[in-house]
Amino acid sequence: MSSNDTTMTRTTASVFNFSSLIKRDRFAGLIVILLIIAALQVASLFAPDYIAPPPLLIAEKLWTQILPLWDEILVTLIRLLVALVFAMVVGTVLGVVMGMLPGLRPYIRSLVVIDTGIPALSWMLIAVFWFKEPEIRIFFIMSVILIPFYALNVFDGIRALPKEWLEMCESFRPSRWQVLRYLILPHIVAYVFTTTRSVIGYATRMVIFAELIASAVGIGAQMGLAQANFDIAAVFAWTLLLVVLNILSQSLVAVLEKRVLSYRPEVEVR
Repeated sequence: MSSNDTTMTRTTASVFNFSSLIKRDRFAGLIVILLIIAALQVASLFAPDYIAPPPLLIAEKLWTQILPLWDEILVTLIRLLVALVFAMVVGTVLGVVMGMLPGLRPYIRSLVVIDTGIPALSWMLIAVFWFKEPEIRIFFIMSVILIPFYALNVFDGIRALPKEWLEMCESFRPSRWQVLRYLILPHIVAYVFTTTRSVIGYATRMVIFAELIASAVGIGAQMGLAQANFDIAAVFAWTLLLVVLNILSQSLVAVLEKRVLSYRPEVEVR
């Protein structure tokens, strides 16, 4: 067998294994969803609707009451997107500064570590006292919570940069800007994507919590209204919608990551 045939066989096997993995994950996810639906149905047989609503009632709420509130959903998504992009930019800048400027590193790192030690609820209450506008409150809360994730992960990515790469780059006597542009930025892109995929779910929970505390508009505010009306079926319906939105967001980031990092070969541990 020629080397080309061997390479083609390995590539085909790799694609097949990857496709099989995706199918297996989707099948497992479908099984879990069916088990959750079955558990809700069984629970609804022994508990009143205000404790365990049947899945059909939840689906009816989702279709007739939740989905028509597309403007509330859109407000939450815009808040999430703006805060996530801002935190990504600022956190990446802070991480690069910590990695490239040793003199400023201990001060910025201390500030970031202190930020991570402050509970999210404390930031929410502080925002209520400091800011009058709900949009500014939510943006402030999301920013101070998400920025440390990007800053620390980007800094760790720079520290993980192979020493041989840096020495090879320095052999060409580059400027600091050239080191940043040609070595550091391409290296930390993967860390930025990894951080984004990791914090999307957490950021979604935080924006809902922030809307519940500091806003009268958005999914969080609507869930608070459902709670005040003792409408647990609506709470389940909003929760189902958030799960779907989170899965779609994760998939979108994964597609973007695959496109941006298409030059890197995929490695599969056997």
